[in-house]
Amino acid sequence: MKTKFLTVLAFVFMFALTSNAQDYKSAIGLRLGSPLSVSYKTFLSDKGAFEGVVGFRSYTYYSWVNIGAYYQVHNDIPNVSGLRWYYGGGANIYFWSWDSAFLDSGSNTSFGISGVLGLDYKFADIPLNVSADWIPTFFLNGYGNGFGAGYGALAARYTF
Repeated sequence: MKTKFLTVLAFVFMFALTSNAQDYKSAIGLRLGSPLSVSYKTFLSDKGAFEGVVGFRSYTYYSWVNIGAYYQVHNDIPNVSGLRWYYGGGANIYFWSWDSAFLDSGSNTSFGISGVLGLDYKFADIPLNVSADWIPTFFLNGYGNGFGAGYGALAARYTF
């Protein structure tokens, strides 16, 4: 999985280096990662953006739905028009459910505090934004109690 992610990230950088880019105000699309999510991102200022996500992940014996909101600070990368790196933080709520032969069926709700670190690129000739990020999360309670470092995604969004 890490090899696939790094390969896709390499392609994003190749496109970034060969295309001109421009800024955008808002975008909506999919985050293809953990978890698979719908994303809405809008800039509140030149550097500050808000991103809201609703995601779903399912495994053999358990699944979850999450709702998250993040504030991101974007900074230009010199000599690559339209490519920015960003950092920020936010919060998530997770709705877990499980059913297995080893555990009783059940559900739980947990809350998480997240950091965000990523790259964001807007293509100049088409209304497309792509980003890749890592979202480490500390779960305050519930099924996912503790630190989780395996969250992040490659996103593709329609810009307007």
